[in-house]
Amino acid sequence: MKVAVAVHGRFWGFDLARGLHERGCLSQVATTYPAIAARRFLPRPIRLRTAPWLEAWRRLHGRVPFVPAPEPGVAEAFGRFAARTLPGDADLLVGWSGATQEAIPVAHARGMRVVIERGSTHILHQARVLEAEYGRFGLAAVPVPRAIIERELREYEEADAVAVPTRFAADTFLAHGIPRGKVHVNPYGIDPARFPARRPPSDGRRAPRILFVGRVGLRKGIPWLLRAFASLGGHAALELVGPVEKGMETVLAGEPTDGVAMAGPLAGEGLARAYARADIFCLPSIEDGFGLVLLEAMAAGLPVVATDVTGGIELVRPEREGFLVPPGDSRALHDALSALVADADMRRRMGAAARARVEDAFTWRHYRDRAIAAYGRIVTRDDAAAPARSAS
Repeated sequence: MKVAVAVHGRFWGFDLARGLHERGCLSQVATTYPAIAARRFLPRPIRLRTAPWLEAWRRLHGRVPFVPAPEPGVAEAFGRFAARTLPGDADLLVGWSGATQEAIPVAHARGMRVVIERGSTHILHQARVLEAEYGRFGLAAVPVPRAIIERELREYEEADAVAVPTRFAADTFLAHGIPRGKVHVNPYGIDPARFPARRPPSDGRRAPRILFVGRVGLRKGIPWLLRAFASLGGHAALELVGPVEKGMETVLAGEPTDGVAMAGPLAGEGLARAYARADIFCLPSIEDGFGLVLLEAMAAGLPVVATDVTGGIELVRPEREGFLVPPGDSRALHDALSALVADADMRRRMGAAARARVEDAFTWRHYRDRAIAAYGRIVTRDDAAAPARSAS
């Protein structure tokens, strides 16, 4: 079996491609990254087809005058690029949602199967939840272009399978009429070596540190975290790592922020140090796909508190690696955080379990092996179960 990967950007597509290559299953990678940048992540034997002008378009919008908004233009152009550059030796195309529509009929005409990678919930579910949350705080939600919604809906329908990272995300597809057999759940992975589990001593001489990593905005549930943290009464510290979402300043001005450190975006060693100095990790998202930051925190030996709409539902066994709470519930967040703040032994025990959990089931090797097993089933299943296609 040979798999072609088409990803507009990088996402987790390069990690998937590297794993497929290690198992001898990769045909090629099509990407908007220029080759020199892609080679930082992919070994040289991997065949690349690149469209760097599309990456430039996406990155220059908002920085250079007269560069138009990238969506849906980049998605449409990349879909056509992926269709033109499909390899002749591939049995299956894995393409990213919103940017694969044009390649699906071409792949089917060549006898290939198509898997759409969707990193979050069904796009209609996502749009509905975010619109309601923004309305709650008196903000206008940033609309997903209607053209992108329509593209994704067609991709869900026309592809042979849709891959999502969590059971919760899968349930939103089932609720919108996608057949159960078409939706595949495969949680992502991580390289644990990037986040060594070195914890500072919890000797009681400082308040435990709670860490959040991600975009500081409504989707990630920041107002609910700030309210829960304020109710801890100064018994902990909170660090928010990540860029502040546009328009979020007005929301933050109305929320309690005493004792909150805003670190801004961090990467590489800076991010690893943030995990190393923390005692608890919290991801209180209202809507999410699969927070890779959860895996990073767990690999770093942190107990986690997460909402049950994140990858936490796959990763966290309640009261073993941390706690799961409903989204938008500051009281439940307070209770979970308070329990960990008050009990250093619980933090150490859950942190060790979290690290072991990642090593046992959530590395990129585990993700790769689950993906290959699913692809094998999709490629070999009865043609009657797949969308009609040309025999040419």
